[in-house]
Amino acid sequence: MSKRKIITSAFSNLYTDQRIEKVCRTLYENGYDIELIGNDWNGAEEMSRPYPFSRIQLASKSLKTAYFEFNWKLYHQLKKKADQHTILHANDLDALLPNYLVAKKLNIPLVFDSHEIFSEMPAIQGKMSQKLWRYLEKTIVPKIKLMITASSGYANWFKNRYGINPVVVQNAPRKLDFNQEIPDNNPKILLYQGAINPFRGIDKAILAMHHVENVVFQIAGDGPRKKEYEELVLKENLQHKVKFLGKLHPDDLRKITLTVDCGMSIEENGGESYYYSLPNKVLDCIQARVPLLLANLPEMLNIKNQFNVGEIIKNHEPSTIAEALKSILNKGRKDYQTELEKAADVLCWENEEIKLLQVFEMASHYS
Repeated sequence: MSKRKIITSAFSNLYTDQRIEKVCRTLYENGYDIELIGNDWNGAEEMSRPYPFSRIQLASKSLKTAYFEFNWKLYHQLKKKADQHTILHANDLDALLPNYLVAKKLNIPLVFDSHEIFSEMPAIQGKMSQKLWRYLEKTIVPKIKLMITASSGYANWFKNRYGINPVVVQNAPRKLDFNQEIPDNNPKILLYQGAINPFRGIDKAILAMHHVENVVFQIAGDGPRKKEYEELVLKENLQHKVKFLGKLHPDDLRKITLTVDCGMSIEENGGESYYYSLPNKVLDCIQARVPLLLANLPEMLNIKNQFNVGEIIKNHEPSTIAEALKSILNKGRKDYQTELEKAADVLCWENEEIKLLQVFEMASHYS
C-alpha cells in the first residue's frame, strides 16, 4: 500500500525555515507524498524542492490581518486538496485552526508541530492578540492526538498545561562529517545567527565589544531590531568591531559558521517561549564544531551539563558576556573539539527524524 499524502502548512515564506525543509525532506525520502503550503509574507524568494510547494498570496499590509487572511485562504485550500487518504501537518499555532477544522470535518489525522510556545512569545506579551492566541491554544491543543515540539522544556509546558504528551523532535541539523582545518582568525570572530529580535541578547553583546580586544562581532540575519542595533553600533563608535552580514541563504550561513571562533545563543527570559527554547543556532554551531556563549536557561544548561561546548553567562551585563567570551577565545576552538564531536554525534537530525517518522507512522494507522 502506498503511503498517505501529507499536506504540510505554515505561516512562513518557507525560504529560510530549516525545520520545515528537513521534516518535509525526511517524509518525502521515506515514501510519503508531500505537498507544502506557505505564504508570501516577507517575500517569496526562488527556491527548489523535490516535492510540490506553493505560497498563498496575501494582500494584507499588517501582520494582524495577514494571520486572518492566511487562515481563511488556507482553510479553503485544505478543503479542496485533502481527502480520506491525507494526513494534515500544521506548523505552529498560526496555521492550526484551518488544519484542525478540516481534519475534524473529514475525520482524518492531524499532526501539530509546535516550533515554540506561540502564545507566550515576547512580541505578543500583554497584547490583545496574546489573549486570542491563548484562547485558540486552550480550545484546540487539548483535543490534539499527535503533537511534536522542538524541546523537552516545551513538551513539559504543554503536558502541564493541557495534559498532552508531545514527542520531542529537536531542530538539529543533519550530521556534518567535520574534517576541515580550524582557521587561525585574526581578529577572532564571534557570530550571532538568526532573527534580529528583542530578548536575543544582541544589544548586550554589541556593548560587550567595548570590553574585548581583537574581536569582531558578526551578526547574520534580519529582523525588527536591526535598524535600532545599527544605530547603537554608531552611537557607541563600534563600527570597526561589529559587522551586519544581512539575511543569508542557509547554505551560505553554514559556510560562514564553519569559519568562526565562537557562536552565541544568549537569549533573555522574555517569556516562557524563550525560557524553554533550544535555538537552532546552538545545534548549528555544534555541528560546525564551534564553541558557544550560552544563556543561563534550562535547555542550554542541559546541553552544557552533558557536553562542555562553551560557557554559560551568569547574567546579561556586557562585562560578564565579555569575560565568558574571553574565556572561550583564550581556550581556543581546538580545545573544545572533543566535546563538540561527542555532542554532534548525539544532537543531529539523523537521530531526531527517527522520532518524527514514528509519529507519522502512527498517523497513517489513524482511523
